[in-house]
Amino acid sequence: MAAPNRSAGPATRLARAGTLTFEAPDPERFPALRLARHALQSGGGAPTILNAANEVAVQAFLERRSGFLDIERVVEATLADLPHSSLDSLDDVRHIDAEARRVAREHLARWSD
Repeated sequence: MAAPNRSAGPATRLARAGTLTFEAPDPERFPALRLARHALQSGGGAPTILNAANEVAVQAFLERRSGFLDIERVVEATLADLPHSSLDSLDDVRHIDAEARRVAREHLARWSD
């Protein structure tokens, strides 16, 4: 079996793009980064809550049921509403994920009225 030809893939196109410059993200322009960092520092179920609420809020935005800036608002409110208790089992993860999705949907429904 022949080895795949990797020279014609995305890496080649990226190399032709020129020099890339990376800068520290601006927390004022990207406020959701603050939420993500806080969730990671809080630990426990906070990252699971953030992820679940974000998925619900992004889906609502993609379906044009909410605005782009509502994503951060939904995630922040959901994180504030739910305890960030430890997750000791996969069942704990599933439970907090489902609860976060429920709470995020409630926020979206309340704000869209």
